[in-house]
Amino acid sequence: MIEQGRASVLSEEGDYLLVDKPLGWTSFDVVAKIRGAYKRNGAKRKVGHCGTLDPRATGLLILATGRKTKTISSLELLDKAYEGTIRLGAKTVSHDTETEEYDLRDVSALDETAIRAAAASMIGEQMQQPPMHSAVWHNGKRLYELARQGHEVRERKARRIEVHRFEITGIELPYVNFFIHVSKGAYIRVIAHELGELLGVGGYLKSLKRVAIGQHQLSEAMSVEEVVDQITRAASAIEE
Repeated sequence: MIEQGRASVLSEEGDYLLVDKPLGWTSFDVVAKIRGAYKRNGAKRKVGHCGTLDPRATGLLILATGRKTKTISSLELLDKAYEGTIRLGAKTVSHDTETEEYDLRDVSALDETAIRAAAASMIGEQMQQPPMHSAVWHNGKRLYELARQGHEVRERKARRIEVHRFEITGIELPYVNFFIHVSKGAYIRVIAHELGELLGVGGYLKSLKRVAIGQHQLSEAMSVEEVVDQITRAASAIEE
């Protein structure tokens, strides 16, 4: 269990911090903000993160500080759980809201049974190709950098993932709310796109929130501002 407290946040041994990443921030933005808070308070610390979240996703991000950064790879192996919304009846190149909609289709003929059956059919092991709009490296560049330059890498190496649970929690067409529990390395944007393909109308990821990494829950996380405040108060207590 990760414990967060004023006594440990400045420990030279380091700590794990559960942070609720805001919408629009990159995972590195969060790391830089926390690293800067340490520096301003006279306590330089290494800071790293586990499990990148896209800028358009929110939710649980685990940071490691100090010597704990050497052990963060063990956390990257953990399963992850998300809540989100898929927009059916349209596609985007990025499979999320980063790029414009195209190929709009009528979804009025879809029924709840078909949508739930399609989601259930995706449970289990599968090979998944990372999307072009992802942080995967290719010849020294991130795929999303190449995508934004108009390039496509067709030979993106597929990886084995597992969907443990894919539950439709609400339907208000063209939007479908869901909960999903997946293995390390799964791209939820790709799953959203594939669900749309299975239903014959297309789809993309409208919103996403990570609610768990292994046993660690979003409900246990602090906001970025709360972590910064905790570091500042801990440093002030030591000075007193």
